[in-house]
Amino acid sequence: MTKDIANRLYELCQQSQFNTAQNELYADNATSTERNMQGTLETVTGLEAIKEKGEKFRNMVEEIHGGYTNEPSVYGNYIFMEMGMDVTMKGMGRMDMKELCSYEIKDDKIISERFYY
Repeated sequence: MTKDIANRLYELCQQSQFNTAQNELYADNATSTERNMQGTLETVTGLEAIKEKGEKFRNMVEEIHGGYTNEPSVYGNYIFMEMGMDVTMKGMGRMDMKELCSYEIKDDKIISERFYY
């Protein structure tokens, strides 16, 4: 089942359908961990908090110039994907952002995501 979730996540991420991915694939109590713009490791808990974090990031973006999502790799209950964006951030200029994304699956839902830059 993890491979099915990986394939669906990949499909939705390629189409920038992140909210759809969260609604379909995430557990209500999922966690999201990454370094914020100040470099501090931050974890939010719960699907609504994850959505709010995504909206906050989108509001910081002035312009999207391009992006990509590489095919996922599955290892047991984990999914790994590389993603990248070429964006202009408000007040920070243009950035080429690359990240490795890991997702943990339990009971056919994503229970945690973690982003490495």
